[in-house]
Amino acid sequence: MVDLRAYLVECSTLVEEQLDACLPAEQGTAARLFGAMRYSALAGGKRLRPALALATSDALGGPRQVALGVACAVEMVHVYSLIHDDLPAMDDDALRRGKPTCHIAYDEATAILAGDGLQALAFLQLAQLPGVAPAVVVELVASLATLAGCGGMVAGQAIDIAATGKALSLEQLQQMHRLKTGALMEASVMLAARASGAANGAELAALEQFSRALGLAFQIQDDLLDVEGSTAELGKPQGSDAARGKVTYPQLLGVDAARAAAAKAHAAALAALAGFDGRADTLRALASYVVTRNY
Repeated sequence: MVDLRAYLVECSTLVEEQLDACLPAEQGTAARLFGAMRYSALAGGKRLRPALALATSDALGGPRQVALGVACAVEMVHVYSLIHDDLPAMDDDALRRGKPTCHIAYDEATAILAGDGLQALAFLQLAQLPGVAPAVVVELVASLATLAGCGGMVAGQAIDIAATGKALSLEQLQQMHRLKTGALMEASVMLAARASGAANGAELAALEQFSRALGLAFQIQDDLLDVEGSTAELGKPQGSDAARGKVTYPQLLGVDAARAAAAKAHAAALAALAGFDGRADTLRALASYVVTRNY
């Protein structure tokens, strides 16, 4: 049986060490910017996306150092997205991971630049992956650019902003969150799989199905926690989605039906891994964690 708590602690430690080594030191004429980047990137959190990258590589027998580079690249994009999402022009949040958000701790201009810096640094991590063929690096860069940008997260954020205070169908809500939230989870899994050099076509297709089902399960559980969780546990204001007029799964389906939808997505994620052996048990445990977490 997988000791998921120990695995998450291990992943967090490894990723924190790697991020600390990759981020610019808080010194020189741009020290304030570098301090803001470190403040947000080293603030802790679930580190779920890095854990997915490492677990995917482990399932395929890929090199850990390569997986760490992928994990840090995706996490840098994730942190940049949180910094920008918290800005007054976006969701206007003052609390993230139990700490003042970047623009509160520093200022808006520095927070914007911190996000910009992290985004650029993410692609540098992929360019410097050890022992990965140049053609594969190009593929990884293109994939992250797509999933983090106009074909994924950024497009999802734009749809979310435009939809605030408006009615959405279930199909529209799922499409928005597949881009906004699911795309980076897909990136964590698929970039790690491709970088491992060990996945065949059938395995890549199965991992794509897994990552998409997992992203859906994660978002539904996130929406449920916004209704049922606490600010102390979540590390951000509870009920913030409802307060902003955002459409959520509990609002659209009701709490019980939303919980059933999360369970269905979880089952689909597990089914996608049916062809993998015991080395994928950590991925299976992460899928269960996604729908049972309380923060």
